[in-house]
Amino acid sequence: MERISGTFFSKVFEGPYKDAGKWHKEMKRYVASKGKEIKRMYSFYTTCPACAKVYGKNYTVLLAMV
Repeated sequence: MERISGTFFSKVFEGPYKDAGKWHKEMKRYVASKGKEIKRMYSFYTTCPACAKVYGKNYTVLLAMV
């Protein structure tokens, strides 16, 4: 477990990991629309692969450090 500090924008996406490039571009547009510039981007899944199959959704969170 890591602790990160700073100011972040977050956005949740749903779908297969192959869409990560689209999510990254959408996050860049979102942050730019707020008048900020991304310094660093992080992402993580909200569930493990087995749980995603059970729940039927595969959520991914993107964090943009500004």
